[in-house]
Amino acid sequence: MSAPPPPAPGATALGDTNLTAIACFLVFVAITLVITWWAARRTRSTAAFFAAGGTITAGQNGLALAGDYMSAASFLGIAGLVSMSGFDGLIYSVGWLVGWPVITFLIAEPLRNLGKYTFTDVVAYRLRQRPVRVASAAGTLAVVSFYLIAQMVGAGNLIHLLFGLPYRLAVVIVGAVMLAYVLFGGMIATTWVQIIKAVMLLAGAILLAALVLREVGHPLDLFGAARAEYPGALAPGKLVSSPLEAVSLGLALMFGTAGLPHILMRFYTVPDAATARRSVFYATSVIGLFYLVTFILGFGAAVLVGRDAIKAVDPGGNMAAPLLAEALGGTMFLGVIAAVAFATILAVVAGLTLSGAAAISHDLWGHVIKRGQFEETQQLAVARYATVGLAVLAIGLGIAFQGQNVAFMVGLAFAIAASANFPALLLSMTWRGFTTAGAVASMVTGMVSALTLITLSPTVWVELLGNPSPVVPLKNPGVITVPLAFIVGIVVSLVRPEPAAAAGFDDAQERMSLGPTAAARVE
Repeated sequence: MSAPPPPAPGATALGDTNLTAIACFLVFVAITLVITWWAARRTRSTAAFFAAGGTITAGQNGLALAGDYMSAASFLGIAGLVSMSGFDGLIYSVGWLVGWPVITFLIAEPLRNLGKYTFTDVVAYRLRQRPVRVASAAGTLAVVSFYLIAQMVGAGNLIHLLFGLPYRLAVVIVGAVMLAYVLFGGMIATTWVQIIKAVMLLAGAILLAALVLREVGHPLDLFGAARAEYPGALAPGKLVSSPLEAVSLGLALMFGTAGLPHILMRFYTVPDAATARRSVFYATSVIGLFYLVTFILGFGAAVLVGRDAIKAVDPGGNMAAPLLAEALGGTMFLGVIAAVAFATILAVVAGLTLSGAAAISHDLWGHVIKRGQFEETQQLAVARYATVGLAVLAIGLGIAFQGQNVAFMVGLAFAIAASANFPALLLSMTWRGFTTAGAVASMVTGMVSALTLITLSPTVWVELLGNPSPVVPLKNPGVITVPLAFIVGIVVSLVRPEPAAAAGFDDAQERMSLGPTAAARVE
């Protein structure tokens, strides 16, 4: 079946007030605020605020993990990249997905058995607490900040186009609603918002993909139509032009998944390590299906909407999926899909903010400033103050980075996570000789090198700052910064050995394998 001709550029209701989108948005917010009220009555402790008291089941956590991971970058960004660049957009889908086996087999069980609220608990378990937690919290906040940029830009665009509100006011609204979720409901509310959002997003994406295939036919017919309309759409090189760039991006996406603080934090919401592993299996299944669907959405938007029409609405390509929904189902379906996308953003922003608040209150305030001597009510109060501060930061970043492609911005967050967090986390769990100095050096090197190279890259140095040419040609620095963080951590640990850290390795291994209760019985 041949595809219908794409609409003319600008022939869209995006930019006009969409009553369906507003109604769906208000219904979602009303439901989730009721959940927040219910959760607030159960959020009386830091364990409930940060980890839902460890009461979440494997199925619930799997959906919540998927909800945390399937962000605006996944739905809006990947569909936009595929529609505008063709085959190369697939590297984001594959790169984000293949990081999950790393979490399943290397991270999930040790993290649940050794940690309490943040992954820093694992890195610092047998090392000196204060320097490790300062360096780790800095890396966490850098990742959270870059990730927040993508979510706030996507949300601002959606509300601006569908509600007719100014972009800046739209970003403020997103920040305010998210603040209500986290401030009052903590991890319990955030978990259920993510579960609802994951179900809505997967159902909406599958329905939209089914409508694409109804119009075009078999997926091979869709790819053929894309190649006929845009020669080279199925060939690599449009988005990632060099093999080195592809490897660099792939490393960042794969290992960055295992270093994302808001994802790692979810393993503390389940009762034991076995439940953590099962939840990763459920999450991987849901996420894998979703990413297969987004590829159909991207090519479907290119064929049924057209690149010119997509660019006319948003130069970054982020509105490809909503425009596709409008082309296939009219203004009402556009409103439904836009509300789903908005729910996606709200849930992810809530998870990010909660992980940032945990780093500030648990790692910095609780263990660095108070040296572990604090009352639980004080830590909970600090967490809520930190939540307000992070909401203000998110709003500011969303305004500053207006117009950037959200998938690409998340790719940069993954580069920081892969460089600053993953090497130290892996080395602390697997190498007896890893030391406090090595951990701090690895995390600081990974974070500073990633931020520096990102600043000097074409994206920031040329596109954002307006310089004529980049200092560093790589758009994503993962191929440099990830090995560098590993090398620095190893070399510094060898140069400055720490007998006390080595002596604690066996105890850490027992707890990672058996859990704290079983390890205590063995002792």
